[in-house]
Amino acid sequence: MKTKITLLVFLLTFSVVSLNAQDEENVAKLSIMTEYAKAKNYDEAYKPFKELRSSNPKLSRAIYTYGEKILTDKISKAKGHDKDQYIDDLAKLWEERMEYYPSKTPVGEYRAKICQLFFDNKELLSKSDTELYECFDAGYIADKKSFKDPKSLYTYFYLMVKLYDAGEKPAKALFDKYDDVTEKIEEEVQLASGKLNTLVEKEDAGTPLSGKELKYKKYYGQVLSAYERISGSIDKQLGGRANCENLIPLYTKDFEANKNDAVWLKRAVSRMYRKECTDDALYEKLVKAYDTAAPSADTKYYAGTLLFKKGKTTEALKYFKEAYDLETDSFKKAKIASKIGSNLKSKGQYGQARDYFRKALKLNPSSGRPYLAIARMYAKSANSCGDGNFNKRAVYWLAAQEAEKASRVDASLKKAAAQDAANYRAKAPSKQDIFTKGNAGQTIKIGCWIGASVTVPKV
Repeated sequence: MKTKITLLVFLLTFSVVSLNAQDEENVAKLSIMTEYAKAKNYDEAYKPFKELRSSNPKLSRAIYTYGEKILTDKISKAKGHDKDQYIDDLAKLWEERMEYYPSKTPVGEYRAKICQLFFDNKELLSKSDTELYECFDAGYIADKKSFKDPKSLYTYFYLMVKLYDAGEKPAKALFDKYDDVTEKIEEEVQLASGKLNTLVEKEDAGTPLSGKELKYKKYYGQVLSAYERISGSIDKQLGGRANCENLIPLYTKDFEANKNDAVWLKRAVSRMYRKECTDDALYEKLVKAYDTAAPSADTKYYAGTLLFKKGKTTEALKYFKEAYDLETDSFKKAKIASKIGSNLKSKGQYGQARDYFRKALKLNPSSGRPYLAIARMYAKSANSCGDGNFNKRAVYWLAAQEAEKASRVDASLKKAAAQDAANYRAKAPSKQDIFTKGNAGQTIKIGCWIGASVTVPKV
């Protein structure tokens, strides 16, 4: 028995030594490629990369990690037919990576990269809009979860718009794809917001963030800013194609076939609401059908908007409260609170609006929009919530403070919030006003619905 074990160990050792001997040259090439690529000397890295990829494509994931950089460099320098070849080769490299390292290569993400590469070079490659759309669509269908690059999501929808305008896609397909993409963006925003909220709450509690956490905070802020920009661009692309004149006939025609389909009803109601088609009788019909098919926080909110529109504010608020109470997901609950706040703000019910904006902030502290909304309500109330000219203008300090909070927590609003804050401070009492009044450092109580205090800055 002992002799058999000794022989087995010998054979295993011999095979490993043989394997190492066979791979020694490839390992050396891998080391050379890596060192050149790390130094960004991609021309020198190209030869060992090409040889490794051909002789032992499974040797290391570094072949694909650095190979992407090497080929991207080649593409940036090449012209004409050479550029075509390098583009095709990079797409092939990503295909190979999906084959050899599937657990480290999400299909949706890498299909989107391939399609985006083709789109960015569509003239050079003579790719049609139909080919490109089908490329993106296949990747999205294959793996929606990892298909989340903001630029690719925008390109995907942009191509749908192009095909619709060319008469190759019907209105229903356009609207459905808009919903697909915007819902995907909302999912990603929710994920990033949740991670950012944890860091914002930690900071607000007075605990300093570590260097790593500060980097993550910056990263999540950049992610949210990217989705904010893309979301706006997608809405611009859709533009008037989804106006009431197009939506109402489409939903009227399809209503009977879909009156029990909760997903169809949700999308129809949501789009009618966003496009301000709420005056049409169809909107009420859709809302009622949606509430019957799948009563939820959403349906109660939309029912509230119907009553609000008719001036039945007390009844509407009951539905709004029911919608808020029914929702259990923090991110979605915050969105409902913000929507309710916006409705109340539009009617001049600032006190109740602020209550809902503050609820939204508590649930989603990394969103700056509620802060900006509160700031604007303060600024609108400056002439009616202060005693005397100085105290009325002091309200602008409160408005500036709220805008500055938005700038601090929400990278996507940093510029706009900073501009608002600067505008409010310019309208507040000047240093000369404070000196004349002689009240630097004193606390001013602001009355009416605001019910807050502000300290006069020291000059």
